[in-house]
Amino acid sequence: MAEAHSAVAFNFSVTHEGVSIDYDWELFSILCKAGVRSWKKSISRLVNNIRNGLYPASHRSLVLVWTVLYGGELSKPGFDFSFGASSRVEGFVPQHLAEIHPQLPRCLAVFVTGVGMWSCLSVFRRYMLKALFSYKGWMLESRGKNSKVSLATRLWFVAVRIFEGSSPLLYSYQSCLPSLPLPSVADTMQRYLRSVRALCNDEEFERLTKLAQEFQAGPGRRFQRYLWFKSWWAPNYVTDWWEEFIYLRGRSAIMVNSNFYAADAILMKVTTNQCARAANLIHAAFLFRRMIDFQTLKPILLQGVIPLCSAQYARLFNTTRVPGVETDRIRHSHDSTHIAVYHKGRYFKIITHYRGRLLYPPELQRQLEQVVVDDSKPSSAELYLGALTATDRVTWAVARKEYFRRGINKPSLDAIERAAFVVILDDEDLVYDEKDPDKLDHYAQMLLHGKGFDRWYDKSFNMIIGRNARAGINVEHSWADAPVAGHCWEYCIYTDHARLGYDEDGNTKGYNEFNSRELSIKELPRPIRLKWDINDDCQNVIFKAKADADKILSDVDLHVERFAEYGKRIIKKCRVSPDAYLQMALQLAYFRDQGKFNLTYEASMTRLFRDGRTETVRPCTMESCEWVRSMLDEKATKEEKKQKLVDACNTHQMGYQNAMCGKGIDRHMFCLYVISKYLEIDSPFLKEVLCEPWRLSTSQTPINQTGFLNLDDHPEWIAAGGGFGPVADDGYGVSYLIAGEDNFFFHVSSKRSCPQTDSTRFSKNISQALLEMRDIIV
Repeated sequence: MAEAHSAVAFNFSVTHEGVSIDYDWELFSILCKAGVRSWKKSISRLVNNIRNGLYPASHRSLVLVWTVLYGGELSKPGFDFSFGASSRVEGFVPQHLAEIHPQLPRCLAVFVTGVGMWSCLSVFRRYMLKALFSYKGWMLESRGKNSKVSLATRLWFVAVRIFEGSSPLLYSYQSCLPSLPLPSVADTMQRYLRSVRALCNDEEFERLTKLAQEFQAGPGRRFQRYLWFKSWWAPNYVTDWWEEFIYLRGRSAIMVNSNFYAADAILMKVTTNQCARAANLIHAAFLFRRMIDFQTLKPILLQGVIPLCSAQYARLFNTTRVPGVETDRIRHSHDSTHIAVYHKGRYFKIITHYRGRLLYPPELQRQLEQVVVDDSKPSSAELYLGALTATDRVTWAVARKEYFRRGINKPSLDAIERAAFVVILDDEDLVYDEKDPDKLDHYAQMLLHGKGFDRWYDKSFNMIIGRNARAGINVEHSWADAPVAGHCWEYCIYTDHARLGYDEDGNTKGYNEFNSRELSIKELPRPIRLKWDINDDCQNVIFKAKADADKILSDVDLHVERFAEYGKRIIKKCRVSPDAYLQMALQLAYFRDQGKFNLTYEASMTRLFRDGRTETVRPCTMESCEWVRSMLDEKATKEEKKQKLVDACNTHQMGYQNAMCGKGIDRHMFCLYVISKYLEIDSPFLKEVLCEPWRLSTSQTPINQTGFLNLDDHPEWIAAGGGFGPVADDGYGVSYLIAGEDNFFFHVSSKRSCPQTDSTRFSKNISQALLEMRDIIV
């Protein structure tokens, strides 16, 4: 009840002596500051939305237009730079205003004309930028010191510089980004058949070709017309359906199957104090959120010119996935001034903003220390509560509605779901030891799934801090893709070490002088232990969810391989894309591991277009298969192997570029399939294509999105990257990171229940493939 009493700003009572009013001026002050903070954010959001709506124009360009028009009016002899527009507008100005001042009607006409000309110019510049950003010729040209840029690309670059605005905000380019283009059915069929040719014998390929031709000439034409209509009114014809049908309508558990993770900078040891590290990382995360809220975070520009869509950043914080019986939904709050903290089975609510400001790291550290020293014990059901978010979505949706939407459970659940994010203070160490690779595997497993009940998997992200102060994040996938979460995490790690830092005792800076700061520990709001009322029926559901989670995580075989024999520096000598090079290594390793080729998935982004997310690249091509066979052919010469490697890499790079440019295969066919389901028309071709298993699913982890990292000067900044669970029951999931010039990290996952797969064995095959490839390129 103490929290309830402290929340009352004033009370009054009526007695025989009159009305007695008791004010709490300190609490009134706190409430006023909180209100001011909210108003500041609202006003800033409004101003930024106006600026983004006007981009690439600005108020300075409006002043310039007015200056030119008024300058012409005042010059001798006068010159009308509006070419008669001001005179026509003057005819609509009430002439009685001349009684106030003879020149007032003319001044108003010039003022309105200037606004009109500026608006037309702004719209023209915006559409010119949208047209210019539709040009993708720059992507097809080689890069490097000796590369020549075509005249068309150079002129395009100059035109972009002319029409773009200055000082763009995070979302300034959104209205300038082109819509995702819709490829023709014929083009998609052609690319699809080429992508599977290497995986089919002549008879199978002939059958697929016939199915594709029948689909193209038959229902495909009708489906395409509906999709064409959607592509005209929707900014992106894929994203909403992709989010709904691939993520939110999935009824299986999201732990392992959907969520992914990112690890720490494992070569760097900044402190061993768990609460201090957590405090710095929490503070850094809120600084990143502030940059998103006020849009001071710079949009990512490829080659300093081409913007990527920033829409996904909006749901990074204050977001949770809410389960439903048929479909989930994403709930996002505009603001949240608290975090939810999990420690040894207990959940706490910690206020992060007090008296209108973000708490400093020492203040956050003291708050977290109160959580750690709290010796209260959770009930057995409370301990496993998080398992509900790890089980299938229907079970969790029914339980949430039945047991957690009334009584004391409702505000406790709301405290977690409305938190900015969830912080996990783990009760075991997260260790990297070069001499014991198994410890890094365990580290990755704890980030991917933990114990199956000690994460809140629905939250946009869980920040996990081990007992030894190593950290990582677990990210829910539906709201965004890995680069956005990775950008935030990279900023947190950098800010933690390079800007915030620790004192000689491993505490946050200023910790020992805490009580002499603006606030003392006694003045801070204390962590609130969340209470739960769990009856026997709910307890049974939780225990079953925990058992289901145990089955899922016990089947995960996850291995992290650090390859430090060579890196990107050597690959450059071959003049091929490092990503394509590593994909070829995966093809060789997979063939050695399984004795055959298989359909391979690589994720590429489509954020060159508005609301873009991902597209599929198919690395297993005819050229890659020819190269793999040459590597196993003792008669093939070194020059032949190298040339076939270059050809395979170039083919792969072309496929990657096509995917980025909206000329992919799988998202188009996915949308055609959705149309077929809406129309209730079965397509044997689409059904077969979308049921093909991805036994090798891969993704590259982006690095240095902040632009702050210099791995040559600071090799300790090398991070281990992150990973995800296996996509197919009998396949591998591989996430890889190009860490600087001389390191690769591979996160390989599979299922223990499959006798044909072994993550450690496959990782060794990747390393062996890379060593063999070095021998043919140097």
